[in-house]
Amino acid sequence: MPAHRHIVPARAASGQLTVSESELVEWGEHLGRSSSPPLLVTITGELGAGKTTLAKAICRGYGVGEDVTSPTYSIVQQYSSERSTVYHVDLYRLESSDQLTNIGWDELISAHALVLVEWPERAGARLPQNHLPIDLSYVPDDPSRRILLAG
Repeated sequence: MPAHRHIVPARAASGQLTVSESELVEWGEHLGRSSSPPLLVTITGELGAGKTTLAKAICRGYGVGEDVTSPTYSIVQQYSSERSTVYHVDLYRLESSDQLTNIGWDELISAHALVLVEWPERAGARLPQNHLPIDLSYVPDDPSRRILLAG
């Protein structure tokens, strides 16, 4: 299933929609500090676009004190914060949305928690409409910057 992508404004690469990695981390930490549970955040982007980097920054801003790692192989990582549990989910390895049941999807997305989902397009119709979508794209001809679209 193809990813839902935002329409990228024509001049995004030369405007304020582009961020360096350090700006992406700063933005993610700010989002984490300002977030309250329950919140489902979906992060879409190509391989290497910065999805896990952003998820780590959101967790740090949210108050997760432990080292946040990519859940590519475990699919779900659980962390603790004083505010709530944090679930970091990577659906990249799922072949169909039917496999969501095996990871406790319905419980995850209904928990009083911060839930960060990479590769949300793999959830298909089981992805709730009430979530904060974030899309990361490469800036053409500038590998050091990303286009960041949220909301």
